[in-house]
Order: sequence, then structure tokens, then C-alpha cells
Amino acid sequence: MKILRSIAVAFSMYSKIPMPGFQWDSEDMKYHLIFFPWIGALIGGLEYLLLRFAGKFELPGLSFAAFSMVIPLVITGGFHVDGFMDTADAFGSWQSKEKRLAILKDPHIGAFAVIHLGTAGLVMFASLCMMDERAFLNYCFSFFLARCLSGICVVKGKKAKEEGLLHTEAKTAADKTVFWILLVELAMCLCLSVWMDPLYGAIRCGTAFTVTLYYLHGAHKYFGGVTGDLAGWFVVTAEVLMAFTGAIASCMR
Repeated sequence: MKILRSIAVAFSMYSKIPMPGFQWDSEDMKYHLIFFPWIGALIGGLEYLLLRFAGKFELPGLSFAAFSMVIPLVITGGFHVDGFMDTADAFGSWQSKEKRLAILKDPHIGAFAVIHLGTAGLVMFASLCMMDERAFLNYCFSFFLARCLSGICVVKGKKAKEEGLLHTEAKTAADKTVFWILLVELAMCLCLSVWMDPLYGAIRCGTAFTVTLYYLHGAHKYFGGVTGDLAGWFVVTAEVLMAFTGAIASCMR
């Protein structure tokens, strides 16, 4: 029952998939981050089904790319995109750490958020149009991989604030079991990705770890640690760049 409640908490927090309603407590949230990557697995599975549907019914390439971009937004409700936009405004402000953290709380949308989101959307759309089938199949692992790394950073990364949703998540998931299971999930995803296609798997892994290092460096330097909005920025950025590098490799083959 505890596991089922943790699954319900994870999918309720990070997706728009209807879950049974109940009063959460700290025990329910203790292991919920373990199941965070499985929302990415669901997205990747739906992307794979879209690929098969497109092949069977000869869906135009532009329509396929557009529908592929819609799937994560429908499943997550734009949860990570919101953090991406807030972080873009904070990064672009070039203010002090305190003012950047204040900007993250500001509900208004700034120019940098619009510019960065538009750029990310164009890069993602172009990348999806450029990918061959092998590249896209391996791209389906990106969603699980990004969430594994995000969960690990939440559990082990330095926090910018001693308050907020991310701090609560990290505190309730402090059990070492969460960290080690996330590591196992990460290793399984990496191994399966490389086993299915060594070239694209290696590119995807290299991109994911490079973005993670940049994320942790930037979070510590400019914000004093990770926050929930920064975690959303990381998920979106990692997915976009993994698509981009896969697309470049696809064109060079």
C-alpha cells in the first residue's frame, strides 16, 4: 500500500494523469521520487507508439514532429516548462542571487522566458524533423534519463532555499534507498539505451551528463543551489539537447 501511495503522489505531482485522491503525509512522499522517472517512461512509450502510428499511416514529417512535442506537454501539463520559463527570466536578469531567487517566485512572464521557450521549441521541432528512425527510437529514452538525473540532483544536490516544494521533496526522500534506486534506474536506462544503439546511446548519455554538470554548476554559482524551478529548467533543457545531438548525429551518418 505504501508503494502504491508513493506512485500516486509521484504521478499526481509531476503529471496530469488522474490519480486516487487522499491526504498525503511524509511517509507517502518518502519514496515518491523513485517513481518520478516512470512518468518519463510513459512519455517515451507514447512517443514510440506515435512513431509506429506514423509509419503505418504515413503521417507527414511536420505533423509527426508537432505531435511528438505535444505528448510531453499533455502528460505533464507543462509542469517543467513553467520552471524553465521562470529560470530563463532569472538567468537573463544578471542580478544578485537573492534577486534571481525572487524572480523565480514572480508569477509574471518576462521577455527572456518567451525568447528561451521559443528558441527551445524551434530547436526541438527542427531536431525531431531531422532524426531518422534509429535516432528517434533512442530519443525515447531521454524522458526517463532526464528524470533520473533530476531526481538524483534533488536528493543529493545543495538546496538554494530551506523552504519550498523541492526542499520538502528532498527532506522527505532523504532515505538512502531513494538515491540508490534512482542510480539503479539510471544505470538500467543507460545500459539499455547503449545496447539498443551504441552510437546514439553514447551520444545521449554524454549529452545528459554534460547538461547535468552545467546545471549543477550554474545552480550553485547563480542561485546558491538547486530549486524546483531550476529542476524544471534542467528537465526541459536536457530533453531538448538530447534531441538536438541525436539529430546532428543522424544527419552526419
